[in-house]
Amino acid sequence: MDQRTEERSIGQLFSDLSRQMSTLVRQEIALARAEVTTRAQSAGRGAAMVGAGGALAYAGALAIVAAIVLLLIQAGLDPWLAALLVGIVVAVVGGLLVMSGRQTIAKTDLTPHKTIETIRDDTEWAKEQVK
Repeated sequence: MDQRTEERSIGQLFSDLSRQMSTLVRQEIALARAEVTTRAQSAGRGAAMVGAGGALAYAGALAIVAAIVLLLIQAGLDPWLAALLVGIVVAVVGGLLVMSGRQTIAKTDLTPHKTIETIRDDTEWAKEQVK
């Protein structure tokens, strides 16, 4: 054993352990923050896809529906049937985009696995230090 360690008092050893544990906890918090931020960004992209899908469905309903409905009316369809057909197509496209975004969100795991593993390792290390 290191002679320097043997000369230190119990109080000094506990002080060092306390300081090291404090540093370790701060580092673990920083790791957890970084890990969760990375995973949240992935979930954010999925949420953005859901929002974009909704916005596109709405914009499509406003911009294209009127023109296509009028075109179908000129082609000989009844106005109500032309509006119904165009509305169904726009709703399906928007629904597909929303489903794609939801699937991306569902696949995103926000659990900070690396942080949990290092906390387990740190707990074992701390137990060994106290022995």
